[in-house]
Amino acid sequence: MRKSKKQKVNVVTLGCSKNLVDSEVLMRQLDNRYEVMNDSNDPADIMVINTCGFIQDAKEESVDMILSAIEAKKAGQLQKVIVTGCLSQRYKKELGEEMDGVDAFFGVNDLPQILKTLEVDYKKELTGERHLITPSHFAYLKISEGCDRNCAFCAIPLIRGKHVSKPFDEILSEAEKLAAKGVKEVLLIAQDLTYYGFDLYKKRRIAELITRLSEIDGIEWIRLHYAYPAGFPEDLLDVMQKNPKVCKYLDIPLQHISNRILASMKRGLDGEKTRQLALSWRKKVPGMALRSTFIVGYPGETEEEFRQLLDFVSEMRFDRLGVFQYSPEENTTAFDLSDDVPDKVKQEREDRLMQLQQQISLELNNEKVGKTFEVIIDKKEDDFYVGRTEFDSPEVDNEVLIPAEENTLQIGEFYPVIITRSDFYDLYGERVEWLKGSKVKGPEGKRV
Repeated sequence: MRKSKKQKVNVVTLGCSKNLVDSEVLMRQLDNRYEVMNDSNDPADIMVINTCGFIQDAKEESVDMILSAIEAKKAGQLQKVIVTGCLSQRYKKELGEEMDGVDAFFGVNDLPQILKTLEVDYKKELTGERHLITPSHFAYLKISEGCDRNCAFCAIPLIRGKHVSKPFDEILSEAEKLAAKGVKEVLLIAQDLTYYGFDLYKKRRIAELITRLSEIDGIEWIRLHYAYPAGFPEDLLDVMQKNPKVCKYLDIPLQHISNRILASMKRGLDGEKTRQLALSWRKKVPGMALRSTFIVGYPGETEEEFRQLLDFVSEMRFDRLGVFQYSPEENTTAFDLSDDVPDKVKQEREDRLMQLQQQISLELNNEKVGKTFEVIIDKKEDDFYVGRTEFDSPEVDNEVLIPAEENTLQIGEFYPVIITRSDFYDLYGERVEWLKGSKVKGPEGKRV
C-alpha cells in the first residue's frame, strides 16, 4: 500500500539565537510526523512563525511576516498559520484581535500546546535533541532562560520571565549529543550567561560548566555570548585564559558609559567601574576579542554624553561593536521617561559611532596581515571559502575569505590560514601548513 505523502511544516525563525534554538527543538519534535523546513520562501502546508518582540524594528518585521503568511493562506498557498515566540507571548490578545487569518497564537513556553495543535505527541525522550538549522559543525547551546536583571529599557524579563538555569547534567547531555552529530563549535547563549547556576546551586557555575564542556570529545571551540558586566565572575577569566578550547572571545553588552545614563538604565555599574572592568578583561586574558553593544538616543542623552561614549569606544578599541537606537518598550521603567531624542539625531549618532568603529575595525584587521590563524570553514560562496577565527562569531562578526581556485578545503574543518590582506570587516588569506597534531597556539594565533 502506498504511503501518504507527509505534510510540510515551514518553521520561520525571527530574532536572536535563543529563538533559533527554540525552533530547532520544535522541529525535532515534528520530524517524524512532518517534513520540516526553515525557509520562509519554501512552499509548505503549514507555517509556524517564531517571532521576535525585542525592539520596534523586530516587532515590525514579525508583523510583516505574519501578514504575508495570512495573504498566502488566503491565496490557497498555506493551510495553517501558527504564531509563537516573543511577540506572541507579549501581545497575544492584541494580535488575536487584529489578525483573523492566524489559526493559533502561542507564547515562548508553549511547546506541548503547539505540538497538540499540530497533532503531535510531545516526546520526552527527545529532550536535548534538535533539528539543527545551523551548519552541522556549529550549534548554539542555551544554558538558561529569562533574566533577573531590571534594566530600565529591556522587556526580556517581561517576555521570558525570571532567570531559570538549565540543570548541569542536562546541558552536558545535550552537548554530547551535538558532538556526536559532528558539532565542533558550541556557542553558549543566555540572556545573562554569567548568572548561570545561581538559582539552582546558590552559586555561579559558568566556569565549571565550561570546563566540563571542554572535556567532551569532538568539541573544539566554546564561545561565550551575552554576559553581564555587574557581578562578573573572575574564575571565568581564568578558564578563558588557560583552556585552549575556550575561544578568547566575550560578547558583553555595556550599553553606555555616561554615569547618569547607566544609573537610569539600572545597569549596576557607573562609567568608571565599567571602564576598569573592561580594561581588566583585556589584562587578564591577553588577546581577547571583546564584542559589545551600545544604545544611542536613550532618554535625555545629551551631545556631551554621546561624546563620552565616542571617547570610550576610541579608548577601548572594541574588536566588534553593535549599536541600537533606543526604542521605548511598554511596561519598562524607561517607558515612563520622555523619548526626547529626535529620530534624526538617533540615526546621526548611530552613524557616527559606527563610522568610528569601522575605522577601528580596519586598523585592527590591518594588524593581522602576515599572521597565521586557525580558521574554521563555514561555507563556500562564489569564488571563496568563507571561514572564521576564534575571535569571530557566525553571522555577526568578521569573516576570512580564502580563494577557492587555489585551495581545496572541507566545510567544518580547521585550517591554518595566513592573512594576506584586509578591509573594514573581512580578512583575506591563504592556507598554509603547520606541524600536524600540534595543539598549542602562540600569541598571534599561530600553532607552534
